[in-house]
Amino acid sequence: LPAAAQTPARLKLRVLETTDLHVNVVPYDYFRDDPDDTVGLAKTANLIKAAQAEARNSLLFDNGDFLQGTALGDYIVYKKGLKAGDTHPMVAAMNALPYLCGTLGNHEFNYGLEFLEHGLGKAEFPMVCANVERVGGGNLVDAWRLFEQSFEDEAGNRHVLQIGVIGFVPPQIMQWDKANIDGKLIATDIVDAAEKHLPDLLDAQPDLVIALCHSGIAGGERRGMEENAALHLSRVEGIDVILTGHQHLVFPGGKAFDGIVGVDNIRGSLNGKPACQPGFWGSHLGIVDLELEKRGEHWKIAEFKVEAKPIYERTPDRKIVPKAIAEPGILSAVKADHDATLNYMREPVGSTASPINSYFALVADDASIQIVAEAQIAYAKPLMAQTRWKDLPILSAAAPFKSGGRAGPAFYTDIPAGPLALKNIADIYLYPNTVQIVKVTGADIREWLERSAGIFNRIDPAKSGEQPLINPAFPAFNFDVIDGVTYRIDVTQPSRYDNDGKLVAAAAHRIRDLAFSGEPIDEQAEFLVVTNNYRASGGGNFPGTKTTIVLEAPDLNRDIIVRHILGRKSIEPKADGNWSLAPLPPGLDVTFLTAPAAAGKLPVGLRITPAGETTEGF
Repeated sequence: LPAAAQTPARLKLRVLETTDLHVNVVPYDYFRDDPDDTVGLAKTANLIKAAQAEARNSLLFDNGDFLQGTALGDYIVYKKGLKAGDTHPMVAAMNALPYLCGTLGNHEFNYGLEFLEHGLGKAEFPMVCANVERVGGGNLVDAWRLFEQSFEDEAGNRHVLQIGVIGFVPPQIMQWDKANIDGKLIATDIVDAAEKHLPDLLDAQPDLVIALCHSGIAGGERRGMEENAALHLSRVEGIDVILTGHQHLVFPGGKAFDGIVGVDNIRGSLNGKPACQPGFWGSHLGIVDLELEKRGEHWKIAEFKVEAKPIYERTPDRKIVPKAIAEPGILSAVKADHDATLNYMREPVGSTASPINSYFALVADDASIQIVAEAQIAYAKPLMAQTRWKDLPILSAAAPFKSGGRAGPAFYTDIPAGPLALKNIADIYLYPNTVQIVKVTGADIREWLERSAGIFNRIDPAKSGEQPLINPAFPAFNFDVIDGVTYRIDVTQPSRYDNDGKLVAAAAHRIRDLAFSGEPIDEQAEFLVVTNNYRASGGGNFPGTKTTIVLEAPDLNRDIIVRHILGRKSIEPKADGNWSLAPLPPGLDVTFLTAPAAAGKLPVGLRITPAGETTEGF
C-alpha cells in the first residue's frame, strides 16, 4: 500500500475550560466600585471567541463554582431572590456561550438545594457530577454524559466522535455546607466515584473521556476523601483529559506545582494525561489542544499541548495591560442585574470615624479584624445568656480575607473614614458564611492558634540573607486571630502544623504568653468561640475546632456586622493589640509583601522599612 494509506487519520480538537468564575461576569470590582481588567467572563469570552476562530473543532466546558461570589451574586441571593423559572445572571452570561457541559463546584451548595436547583433550571447546557448522591439513592445530577459530536479532520473530512464527560466536586462539602445538605446528600471520594461510574461510561465506547474535576492538584500518597484529588484521579484508567480547578491557581506553570511527582508543570500533564487549571474569576482560559489519531474504530490522543491563557498581563511597573476586551453580548446579558447591584452596594448603613484597611493584617493586630470580632461577640452575648453556657467567656475568631496573595496587590480592604455602605461591609467580610459558636478548652485555643500561625515561614536567627515572613501557600482566610485572649507568635520556631493542618513538629510551640484576663490561660477551662460555619465544620483542619458546636445560627457573619454598625450609627474600630509577633533578634532581614497603597498607613508600634517593589506589583 502507498505510505499515505498506511498513515492513520488525524483530527485536531481544542478543549476549552473556564473554572471558578464566582459570579465574575462584568470586569468590575464592586467593592472598590471601579472597573477591573483582571476579572470577568465578559473578558474570558473574548479569548474563547478567538480560540474557537483559530481551530476547526472546539468544545467548551465549565468546571464549577459559578453560582456564588461577588456582590452581583450576593444581590441575587439576599435582595432580589431566585425563584423557579428565574435566570441567574451568571447562567444568563454562560448561556450566551457555547458550553457543552459543566460540573458543580463546592460553592454551588452554599445557599441550599432549592437555590441550586433554581440556578441550574435555566442553564442551556447540562451538568455532571459523579460523587454527589441523594440520600436514598441516585445522583444529584447525571454522573456522566455522552455527547455525539461531528468534527472535521485536516483533510476536510467529517467524523462523528463520542465524547464522554464525567464530573467531580470535593467531598468536603459534607462539612463545609453541612447545614444545607446533611440528611439530603452524600458526597463520596472522587477516585472511588470515578471507579464506580466509569465502567458504565466506557461501555458506551466513547472516543474521548474528559473529567471535569472541581478539585486541585496535590502530591503525596492517596488516603481517600482528598480535597485536591486530580493527580490521583489521573491514574484511573479510561480518563483521557482532566480539567481541574478549585485551588484558584494556574496550571501549567504555577510555582505551587513544581516538584510534585507525576506532575509535568511545563507540558501540562498529570501522570502523562493532559490537564489544565485556568486560574479564577475569569482570569484565564484553559486551552488543551489535542491531536487525535484513529486506531481501529476509535480515536486516541497522539499529541497534546496545554496552555492557560490570561486576560491581562502585569508590567514591571505594576500596570495592568488588558489582553482581551469585554464581549458586548455577555455584558448585555447581565446589565439590569449589574446596575441593580451597584445601587444595592452603594446603600449607606453608617459611618466610621477611623479608616479601616488590611495592609498589615498578617503582621499586626488590625482594625479590619477587630470590627468583625466586636460584632461577633455583641451578637453572641445575648444568645448565650439564655443557655446553659451563659457563664462561659466568649471569644471571637476572625481572619483577614483580603490581604493580597494570589489575588494581587489590589486585593486589600481600604475604607476611608466617613460613610459606610454595603460595599464596604462586603469588603471587610467577603464570604457568605453563617455564624457558629463552638465550646473549646484553653488547650484547644492554643492548638487553634498554633495552626493559624502556620502562615509564617520559620525565620532562622542565624541566617544573614533575606527571609520572607509569609508562606504564600497558606491561605490568609486560615489565619485566624482570636480576640479575647492575648498572645505572641514566635516565628523563629517551626510550625507545629503543615499547610494541610497535619501535626508535623510536635515539640514546636510558636504561641507564647497565651493569657486570658491577664493570667496564663487555664488549659482545662472552657470557653465559647464565635466563628463561622466553614471553620466550625472542619474547614482548614483546625485541631481546636473539632469540638462541640453549641450554636448554628441562621445569620450571616456579614449581616451581623451590618447590624452592629446600624445599631451604633458611627463606629471607631481600633486594634486592641491582643496579639503580636514576638521580638526577633537584631540584624535579621525579614521581608513582608503588601500593597504600594500601604505607604503612610503603618500601624502604631510596627517597625517596617520600605524595601522597594516587586514585579507582581507588591
